[in-house]
Amino acid sequence: MGVFLLAVAAWLTRVENWRSYTPLAGGGATAGESGYVSQEKPAGIVRWLTTVDHKDIGFLYGAYAIIAFLVGGAMVMLMRAELAVPDTAVVGPAFYNSLLTSHGITMLFLFGTPIIAAFANYFVPLIIGADDMAFPRINAIAFWLLPPAALLIWAGFFAAPLGLFNPAQTAWTMYTPLSITQTDPGVDLMLLGLHLSGVSATMGAINFIATIFTERDESVTWANLDIFSWTILTQSGLILFAFPLLGSAILMLLLDRNFATTFFTVGGGDPILWQHLFWFFGHPEVYILVLPPMGIVSYVLPRFSGRRLFGFKFVVYSTLAIGVLSFGVWAHHMFSTGIDPRLRASFMAVSLAIAIPSAVKTFNWITTMWNGKLRLTTPMLFCIGFVSNFIIGGVTGVFLASIPVDLVLHDTYYVVGHFHYIVMGAIGFAAMAGLYYWYPIFTGRMYQSTLAKFHFWTWMIGTNITFFAMILLGYGGMPRRYATYLPQFATLHQIATAGAFLLMIGGIFWLYNFIISWYDGPKVQDGDPWNLKEHDLHTAEWQWFDRRLETAVTDGGEENEDLVPDGGESDADESSESDE
Repeated sequence: MGVFLLAVAAWLTRVENWRSYTPLAGGGATAGESGYVSQEKPAGIVRWLTTVDHKDIGFLYGAYAIIAFLVGGAMVMLMRAELAVPDTAVVGPAFYNSLLTSHGITMLFLFGTPIIAAFANYFVPLIIGADDMAFPRINAIAFWLLPPAALLIWAGFFAAPLGLFNPAQTAWTMYTPLSITQTDPGVDLMLLGLHLSGVSATMGAINFIATIFTERDESVTWANLDIFSWTILTQSGLILFAFPLLGSAILMLLLDRNFATTFFTVGGGDPILWQHLFWFFGHPEVYILVLPPMGIVSYVLPRFSGRRLFGFKFVVYSTLAIGVLSFGVWAHHMFSTGIDPRLRASFMAVSLAIAIPSAVKTFNWITTMWNGKLRLTTPMLFCIGFVSNFIIGGVTGVFLASIPVDLVLHDTYYVVGHFHYIVMGAIGFAAMAGLYYWYPIFTGRMYQSTLAKFHFWTWMIGTNITFFAMILLGYGGMPRRYATYLPQFATLHQIATAGAFLLMIGGIFWLYNFIISWYDGPKVQDGDPWNLKEHDLHTAEWQWFDRRLETAVTDGGEENEDLVPDGGESDADESSESDE
């Protein structure tokens, strides 16, 4: 890997003049001595391989995240099919463990972080009035570290049919000593892939911090910086402190596995040390994933409530409070490991306290909708679904923050249900709210409203069926991470599996809708497809989009046909359904 990276660096030094930002080959005229290149973007695959445009890179992040989401979804559907009956019937226990491991890592590191980077790359510079990211080339490098990371994490699934090595079977937390005693090379490759994804996230975080601090337009001050940029800034700060620690812990684990060091081995080291290092990263990681979706909801929900976000300053302060408190709660994952009771009590107190800023946000979202002029568009429905699922996920988390309750429910399906209410029910719903809200900017077209609402309701019903059944399984004592179980748990597992298949059906309709609408959806006529100007909520990215459409028409583009908006008004034929 080191030789490969050196070879890439050597090649780049020959291709680019990094000092002047001017390609050494490939044409293009420079304007004076400024070093800027005056030329058209290359076409086709070359454009996507060489682009440093923040919008292109945001699009690449989004495409990558969606592919990872589909792969992770396929993994979990195999797992749920296996869990439909008590005995193993679809996949064996070893392959189930491999799916369990890769599903968690794929959804958290290959979908969760990149889908947030997709929104942030595309829209933060537009919203704050920046020309681009502060370091465009570093931005591109951060993305291109992710495809090899995915290949390394999934390598075992390609190698196993060839008889080379198996995928990792450590679960996504990679607890020692299990992750040391598994000598399969698939574990090492997975750890290297995780390390690459962490380097990518850290580079992106530095770039976002520099961009928001130094590239804002003069009119954008800290007082009027939008809530989405605030959450991205806070997330980037968390990444800067959390991900390097994960990289260090992974390096120590690789040394234990391959060079007989004793950081986490029984006797010479301490297996519990891995849990401390991992969860010091792992719990801030939850907020790394959930803060920007909170920002998306705080940004989108007021647009369809007909009013500005209630208590804007308190939402900002609560975001910063979550960022600080998130580093003081990691040991609530370790209440059952025998740590000092006084330490347990302090971590319980902070874990309960961090629920307060989350509750502040929740009340602000509800108050924003209260007496507002609600328009139940698809983005708004997903925002409301986010709030609903986040309340359930948050309340179930408060119980786990209590030591006596956690000792009973630790490592049961209750934890799985709680966690997935946050990751799927909240983060996934906020991502969909953002994708539907900004779909016209991404594509210049509008999606099919009926299919979009069908997607929402299948996901809303499927999410609550699946994960509430898991909470009940946890109350019954069903342990997590098992491919087999006692017959008494069969009914609830079958309900959870049915809910998961409902989620899969909704996902298929979502993908179909987005692809078909890309080619055949009605074209957007102006930069206000959501009728935001009516309530003076027309924000900077839509103003940019409006200017782009005007430039296209002036430059010889064709006038667009009638748009049937999701929640707006249309004079098109009455057979087109409106969401008013």
